[in-house]
Amino acid sequence: MSLCVVAGVKTVKLAVAAFTLIWTHSVERTPWEEDWIVTPEALIAREARITSIGAGMEMPDDAVFDGHMWRWTPKLPPLPRLDLRRSDVIPEGWKLCFASECRIIGGHEETADVVSLQPCE
Repeated sequence: MSLCVVAGVKTVKLAVAAFTLIWTHSVERTPWEEDWIVTPEALIAREARITSIGAGMEMPDDAVFDGHMWRWTPKLPPLPRLDLRRSDVIPEGWKLCFASECRIIGGHEETADVVSLQPCE
C-alpha cells in the first residue's frame, strides 16, 4: 500500500501501510499525535494522543492517561482523504512519521495552503 502526500501540484508517493502524524496545537502549544492505517480505499484513524487538555483539545470520555499522554481511539469513519491546512501560527507544519523516519510536511516552505494525505497505487 502507498500513501500519497499532495501539496499543490507536487505529489510524493510513500510505500507505507501505517503512519503517525504529529503537530503542535496552535493555541495550547502542546503536541498532538495520531496513528493512521492506509488501506486501498481509505485512511483509518487508530489512536490519538495528547499530553494535556486545553482549548480545542477535548477528548472523549474513554480516553486513558498512561502517565505521560492521554490516549483514545478516534471515532472517525474511514477517510478517502485527509486534508491538512497550513497555519501561520505554527510555522513548522506537521511531522509525518513511518518506518523510524519523520518528514516535515506543510511547513512555511510549502507553497500550498493544504496538504492532502490519501491512499494511492
